[in-house]
Amino acid sequence: MQHTLKSPVTFKGVGLHSGKPATMVLKPAAAGHGIWFKRTDIQLGDAMIPAIYYAVERTPLCTRLVNDAGVSVSTVEHIMAALAGCGVHNALVEIDGPEVPIMDGSSIDFVRGIMARGVRRQASPVLAYEVLKTVTASREGASASLAPADGLIIDFHIDFEDGAIGSQSKTLDMRNGSFARELSDCRTFCRRTDVEAMRENGLALGGTLENAVVVQGVEVLTPGGFRRVDEAVRHKMLDALGDLYLAGGPILGHFTGNKSGHSLTNTLLRNLFETPGAVRPVLCTPEQAARLPGQGLVVNEIPEVA
Repeated sequence: MQHTLKSPVTFKGVGLHSGKPATMVLKPAAAGHGIWFKRTDIQLGDAMIPAIYYAVERTPLCTRLVNDAGVSVSTVEHIMAALAGCGVHNALVEIDGPEVPIMDGSSIDFVRGIMARGVRRQASPVLAYEVLKTVTASREGASASLAPADGLIIDFHIDFEDGAIGSQSKTLDMRNGSFARELSDCRTFCRRTDVEAMRENGLALGGTLENAVVVQGVEVLTPGGFRRVDEAVRHKMLDALGDLYLAGGPILGHFTGNKSGHSLTNTLLRNLFETPGAVRPVLCTPEQAARLPGQGLVVNEIPEVA
């Protein structure tokens, strides 16, 4: 069955790239509503923005959604991952600014907020998208693919020159609450030289050592270091889950990312839906629904973070 929130939950913070403060409120929505963003600071025109792959304006650093009126909301990947990972299929996300709050750089605050309110079952089956044949996307040494599977599996590999990150690989079956348990506390990361370059171009204005893991060679500059030895690849998997949820529902398929990012994942989704016979919508049976992210989530398994 589909799920929504039992009651609204509010988050406050600053945008990673804009540095602007924002208040975001997740609200329950009717069955079949899906996930929509609403810019409450927009007084004239269309303030509603669909959380769907074809509304993505592809950028390398984050996922930005734009409606037909040109109204946008940026850095949606972490809240989308939290909604997917908690099994929330219908929600209205009200926000009073152009960028989702970065919080600590992970999805853990969103997950805890959602689970504190609880989710409510709705009397409609979940609409998912079943991958029927393999599709791929590649660019400049990076690649991403989706292949048939009976649930969602995320397989990721990264390779950085910086010794603090290096080469990391991980595979997870996303059923049984594995997102909240294994990925939700994993923070965004970057190199110090990248931060300096972004700020010169008016980006990462809200970035601090408290909301990103910053590395320089073999050194981790963020106090306390990584939460997990492979936190970097786990965060890339978190991002992938959020970006894949922009299919308009859960994906039943095996995602493989090799040094890929937001833009390439969006290209992959476009390829999936544009390739004849590659995907079909399915109303999940109880057995299929039990394999979706968010099913089997136990609150006391959500990681504690400092």
